[in-house]
Amino acid sequence: MKTLLNSIDLVLECRDYRVPLTSRNPLFEHALDGTPRVIIYTKRDLGGGTRDSHNEDVVRKWHGSTTTLFVRGGRGEDEVYQARKSVGRVLDVLKGHAQARWKLTGHRVMIVGMPNVGKSTLLNALRALSLGKGKVARTGAQPGVTRKISSGVKIVASEDDEGGAGVGGGVYLLDTPGVFIPYVPDAHAMMKLALCGSVKDTIIAPVMLADYLLFHMNIHSPTLYSEYCSPTNDVMELLSAIAMKTGRLGKGGAIDTEATSLWLIQKWRTGNMGRFLLDEVDESALERARLGEEEQVPSFNQAKKVERERRRARNKARGEK
Repeated sequence: MKTLLNSIDLVLECRDYRVPLTSRNPLFEHALDGTPRVIIYTKRDLGGGTRDSHNEDVVRKWHGSTTTLFVRGGRGEDEVYQARKSVGRVLDVLKGHAQARWKLTGHRVMIVGMPNVGKSTLLNALRALSLGKGKVARTGAQPGVTRKISSGVKIVASEDDEGGAGVGGGVYLLDTPGVFIPYVPDAHAMMKLALCGSVKDTIIAPVMLADYLLFHMNIHSPTLYSEYCSPTNDVMELLSAIAMKTGRLGKGGAIDTEATSLWLIQKWRTGNMGRFLLDEVDESALERARLGEEEQVPSFNQAKKVERERRRARNKARGEK
């Protein structure tokens, strides 16, 4: 990414709205410093109702003069309409930025973010809305679908294209693989990232993750799972009730706790088991997070050192082969 910055006009940094603090990667703050940037919070529809705008206002204040946008998803008629409107706002910003910096060769935009925050989905949505064309970037429920930086994909027509209503030489978007933070500050952060799908489901035991989700559901309202179970702090009680009702049973009627846990987690990820934030959002939260990162500087440096040693070992192994 760093080697491409000289040819990049704008960076779109995506973060998951459900974890607005935990899904920010401090590496981008340093690596992309100096390049114009737009912060985009994806999956806004999964973090609360349409009228719940207080958290949006607080998040905007975190970024001061930096353009901050919120992108929605969803499948219902109203959700699709709201999603198109939110993508349209991103498109308007891209067009405005390109018009203010007219280039015959085209405006190049790079999209970055943590794994599985919705970068490729946003690219596809922008292209579909602007050009009416189908998907060009693969997407998936698990992180790691995008494995390398893509060549630029046109998302806004150029002035020479048919119709002549484009911008300069057009706008091209480069998709990039998700970049995970080098050091996870605490267990809560890891569990949040796993719940949101930034970590593969095989990394953390599903039952443990379901237990953490139950903790958050109880904070918001036990009625979120009232269809299956009365209020409880016992994840096994909840999983047993869900398994009995949904038929997720193994041999001899034994409860398949792993499959039921994954089912529960997926229900939450799609907004069908509550829509709420996992991070606490207030005006000083971002500053507290930054101070916490400064305290972790030795750990970040250690992580970088370990990565360098891994690369040397890989290169040595290749040389021996």
